[in-house]
Amino acid sequence: MRCHSLVIEDRSKKLVDISFDMRSSLALVGQSGSGKSLTLKALLGLLPSGLKAKLDIECDFELIPGKTLSFVPQNAFTALSPMTKIKDQWLNPPEAAEELFDILELDSTLMDRFPSQLSGGQQQRVVMAMALGSKPKLVLLDEPTTALDPTLREEMVKILVQLQEELRFLMLFVTHDIKVAERLCEDILVLKEGIVVEYGSAREVLMHPKQDYTKQLIEASFANRRFRE
Repeated sequence: MRCHSLVIEDRSKKLVDISFDMRSSLALVGQSGSGKSLTLKALLGLLPSGLKAKLDIECDFELIPGKTLSFVPQNAFTALSPMTKIKDQWLNPPEAAEELFDILELDSTLMDRFPSQLSGGQQQRVVMAMALGSKPKLVLLDEPTTALDPTLREEMVKILVQLQEELRFLMLFVTHDIKVAERLCEDILVLKEGIVVEYGSAREVLMHPKQDYTKQLIEASFANRRFRE
């Protein structure tokens, strides 16, 4: 998938102006307000009123939210209807639930529970299963590990790696945690105020950052990694 251009504007200025290639997995990394979530919303067609997007994207499938394109939000609990059992929120084929619940190590009895009866980790895995139930070609993830404690975050990273290996979807992963990006993604794109300031393989960006902004993000995630004397 190649994004030749993705521009998001309000009435007075450009908020995001980027381009990128996706080989298999790409992390969008940057501080709050850098344009990461706006980029996902533009791809989903969910920009707030007053903003408009211009997209020039080349890929071998049509981007159809809920079918070829799926989304995993940061807060799993708010993504689920609190008064509805999980089985009544499952909109994909029943056989998909069995396969995904097995991969995600979820018990099938969770289908008969309400979201409040699930732990935070279980909620996040259920939302992940829902997003993957349609067998999408591209999955957008908006910091799904941020609200998890370190143990659950490590488990989720391992699960995401396994899911992508088995299901072969493209992954666009938004995060401010460059350490998680290193574990999950082949490439990293660093955003600052809607502009690309660093882009390349995860190894190249992490080992040889060119911008002070990128170095600061890396230092914030890796306590033992310093680039400035």
